[in-house]
Amino acid sequence: MTAQQYGTRTRIKVCGITCLEDALTASALGVDAVGFVFYDKSPRYIEPAKAAAIIRQLPPFVSAVGLFVNPSQDDIAQILQSVPLGVIQLHGDETPEFCAAQRRRVLKAIHISDMDDLKRAEAYNCPLLLDAKAPSGVYGGAGQTFDWSLLKHFSHAYPVSLAGGLNVNNVAEAMAVRSWFALDVSSGVEQSPGIKQAEKMRAFVNAVNLC
Repeated sequence: MTAQQYGTRTRIKVCGITCLEDALTASALGVDAVGFVFYDKSPRYIEPAKAAAIIRQLPPFVSAVGLFVNPSQDDIAQILQSVPLGVIQLHGDETPEFCAAQRRRVLKAIHISDMDDLKRAEAYNCPLLLDAKAPSGVYGGAGQTFDWSLLKHFSHAYPVSLAGGLNVNNVAEAMAVRSWFALDVSSGVEQSPGIKQAEKMRAFVNAVNLC
């Protein structure tokens, strides 16, 4: 499914938010969603209480996405008790069955290095985020791209978004591959892990909007 089937605009998500200032700056720039990492091995991890406080100050119509890596159902339920998330991003090795069992909207990240990974993606009946396959034990935020040409003819019944090494310098290349429901950026708009840079976010948003 392509962006055109949801309108012509490619949406933007800034992931790895750890402070209110960055969340509000991203929102003011017109970002559609901000992501909060609840994987405690990530340098972008945020305590649930802090994430909840930030989300409550977001303007209307900006989605809050919670990123989890191989969580138990209890892990998710515990965070949802206090954090008003609109979307759950499952960024580990979660099964199609686990994704289907969620009661919130799910975005499933699939880590891509070859066509076999794309074939595995076909089993998921939910929106997909196609990301670079990072080194073992690392789940996203590594600033790595993958061979986007693999995706030219990929189709899926649900929206497909792209992540992995995106920055202002390769937005046009990513958009030329195919139409995307959304682009998901993290390290490409940072000055350090978890700390965003306003000018990098502005440049990224402008580059997407110009494509």
